[in-house]
Amino acid sequence: MAKKVGILCSGGDGPGMNAAIRSVVRCSLAAGMEAVGIMRGYQGIFDEDFISMNHRSVSGIIDRGGTILKTARCKEFTTDEGQKKAVEILRKHGIDVVVVIGGDGSYRGANAIWQKFQYPVIGLPGTIDNDLNGTDQTIGCYTAVHTALEAIDKIRDTAHSMERIFIVEVMGNKSGYIAVEVALGAGAEEVIVPERKFDYERMNQEIREGRQKGKVSWIVVVAEGAGKAADIATAITTMTGFETRYVVLGHVQRGGCPLGQDRILATRVGAAAVDLIAQGIYGKAVGVLQNKINVVDLKDATQKEFDHIDEYMSLVRRLT
Repeated sequence: MAKKVGILCSGGDGPGMNAAIRSVVRCSLAAGMEAVGIMRGYQGIFDEDFISMNHRSVSGIIDRGGTILKTARCKEFTTDEGQKKAVEILRKHGIDVVVVIGGDGSYRGANAIWQKFQYPVIGLPGTIDNDLNGTDQTIGCYTAVHTALEAIDKIRDTAHSMERIFIVEVMGNKSGYIAVEVALGAGAEEVIVPERKFDYERMNQEIREGRQKGKVSWIVVVAEGAGKAADIATAITTMTGFETRYVVLGHVQRGGCPLGQDRILATRVGAAAVDLIAQGIYGKAVGVLQNKINVVDLKDATQKEFDHIDEYMSLVRRLT
């Protein structure tokens, strides 16, 4: 059985990562293993920035956003030479297995050192985009959607009062998950996502017709990977003649105290990761499907499309 477990966070941060760290550390200690935090993701391996962790190290962090281990992206780790060097460093420090908390890119990196060098890894789904296979939800997505909904609720108040069109840009470079969830939950009139071609002329025509019927405000949610809110707002004003404003929510969606769902999800998958390590099972990603722990090969856990995207987009329009 592994004696020393490393934990790192990679890529974008998300609410609930600290809860996952806490779970992995305490469950590792309970199983008689050491826990080592790796600072700033894969970059921390090259910097040999390792910290010994105990129960007190993770005390009082379950409700904190972000990650106490920090996170970063690392170009060196994307090369074969860099991956080989990282494995050599980990082995030199006696770290037997690494639990990687991150998204699609982080999973690909972890799978690379498992496939090429048989270095033991386990992946935990830490991304607000909810775009990983093998799990219904990823750590941080519940809170990110809630944060965006709170903002749009406030924006709608002023949109109605000022009789304006508002374009609200949310996160999602390749995934429209946050956008469609938020659009449906906020009662938005339109949603634009990178996975689907959007008919701007139809939208502009419906805005003109809506104004003729007395509709005074309009909320359009756009995922950042589908277009820039500023450009869309300018185009709408040009095409319709109606005053349009835009708001980019940006990194506010990544921060804040995690909701209960994210804390519980993170705690459950963290504990399950340690269970796999205790059994000597590696190269896996842990998630939750239909409220049950689900384990898949890391190579099969990378990017997916939200299954209900067309249903959600259709509902947004039907309810306008």
